[in-house]
Amino acid sequence: MIASLVIGILFLVAGLALRYWINRRRFYRRNPMGAEGFSSYESSVFIRFIERIGKWIAYAMIIFGLLALWAYSREKKEKEKQVTTIEQPVQRK
Repeated sequence: MIASLVIGILFLVAGLALRYWINRRRFYRRNPMGAEGFSSYESSVFIRFIERIGKWIAYAMIIFGLLALWAYSREKKEKEKQVTTIEQPVQRK
């Protein structure tokens, strides 16, 4: 139960950090005119491709983290529901 909470938080934070890092790199690569500067055409194509793949991985990690947190909340509700049904008072005649 606690594992899904830890996994959810880790994947969510890692996905958000990856998106932040990619966007930060893209921002600092821009010149004063707003165009991205690359040393060659090949590096431009390769870096953009890797960043695109990295963003999709980040989105997948964020979705997986949110699903793990959702699973944790469902498990917690199920456990609380079981505890409340067990602890009902006995009715006397």
